[in-house]
Amino acid sequence: MGKNDGFMIYSRAEDEWLEPCDRIKNFKEFHVHLDDSRRKEQAARCMNCGVPMCQSAIKLAGMVTGCPLHNLIPEWNDALYKGQYDMAAWRLLKTSSFPEFTGRVCPALCEKACLCGSRSGGAEAVSIHDNELYIIERAFASGYMKPRPPKFRSGKKIAVVGSGPAGLAAADLLNRRGHSVTVYERDDRPGGLLVYGIPNMKLDKKIVERRIELMKAEGVVFVTGADVGRTVDASRLLEEFDAVALCCGAKQARRLNVANEDARGIIPAVDFLKSVTKSLLDSSLKDRQFFDPRGKNVIIVGGGDTGNDCTGTCVRLGAAHVTALEMMPRPPEERQADNPWPQWPKVLKTDYGQQEVIAEEGTDPRVFQTTIKEIFTKDGAVCGVKTVQVEFKTDNGQRRLCEIEGSEKNLPADLILVAAGFTGCEEYAAKAFGVNLTARNTVATASADSYNAAEKVFAAGDMHRGQSLVVWAIAEGRECARQIDEYLMGYSNL
Repeated sequence: MGKNDGFMIYSRAEDEWLEPCDRIKNFKEFHVHLDDSRRKEQAARCMNCGVPMCQSAIKLAGMVTGCPLHNLIPEWNDALYKGQYDMAAWRLLKTSSFPEFTGRVCPALCEKACLCGSRSGGAEAVSIHDNELYIIERAFASGYMKPRPPKFRSGKKIAVVGSGPAGLAAADLLNRRGHSVTVYERDDRPGGLLVYGIPNMKLDKKIVERRIELMKAEGVVFVTGADVGRTVDASRLLEEFDAVALCCGAKQARRLNVANEDARGIIPAVDFLKSVTKSLLDSSLKDRQFFDPRGKNVIIVGGGDTGNDCTGTCVRLGAAHVTALEMMPRPPEERQADNPWPQWPKVLKTDYGQQEVIAEEGTDPRVFQTTIKEIFTKDGAVCGVKTVQVEFKTDNGQRRLCEIEGSEKNLPADLILVAAGFTGCEEYAAKAFGVNLTARNTVATASADSYNAAEKVFAAGDMHRGQSLVVWAIAEGRECARQIDEYLMGYSNL
């Protein structure tokens, strides 16, 4: 613990955001970081609790709280406060494969479990998320982050299918262990959802490219444009490699189950985000090879991070009007009695995209307890929708969604982005390797703690766990790597 009374002397301070009217002019990251002295003050607020819930990742009342990576948060906060930057980076990287990603896109489960925020609804939690990002970015800037290829090779070869956060984490650890790793990615760039599922203003793609180049320098091989199960034969990989890790994500989008949902202008959210990012990277949007919302009435179906990312992207591309439909009720402004610390706080959050629509249009884009009942089309293209308010009722112990009578409303719509979640992995890759799927359309393993799906075949990330957070995907990739290592070597020191 660096400063015994730091949590009493200093108040929480977060990295600031540029004003909405400024940041929507481009797709650049929009955070303004604290200077060195103020960042040390924030690290000084860490109490080094006897039981640091921030790093515990335990389940309470069905909810997981704390960091899934078990990051050594008090240790690197202490080192940061003392100006021991290399020590801080060393302790951070001990458990976290890619702090530069989680420091940008993680919702900070650790902060919600921080003891400093237990009585303030989280308002005074240690700024763990921003501290983490500061440590890793300083490590890159100082030259601490340099290629460290393994000194010895085991002679074992592993294929990792998918280069999202789970695949990269598995590849990184297995390579550090001395195994030879080849990563297969079906898109034209490695990175998976880190590249094509998260918009650039949230995670600049140069950050992903920087990490990929570091991994290449350490010996990891990347093969892009390789769609395993279609253009690349799965049986060949089983013959050439000693083990295969399936980290293909859970990209099968949930459907609306409404007539006319296949009309032109109705797009899965991730397909929309991918088209924009690819055009941005290929031509700075000059090729116009994306689903263009300019001048259109856009309806986004689904809240959560993906819906918010679509909102912010549409604002930047000049949408005429954005409406975001959320099926769940509007959350309360403050924690309720049945949602105590250290559980994740179920409170209203107005994220960057929603803030930007409010600044541009003067109203919150979100409409709660509402879904689409009917889609109107003209000449095969969407032109409007009929919405209805809904509520959950329990009858005979069964919870079901019910329409609220008299709540129907017609809205104009030129573009509908479906951000209603996912229903598991795309089946073809799993079938190509002969692995079974669960009722949730995830890869079946012996238990939740096992990543072995078949002889020589393992699975991790959303493909194994189901749709989740980047930090959970990284945690899964690391544990999958350990089990593969144990399978190949008879033991593991990962």
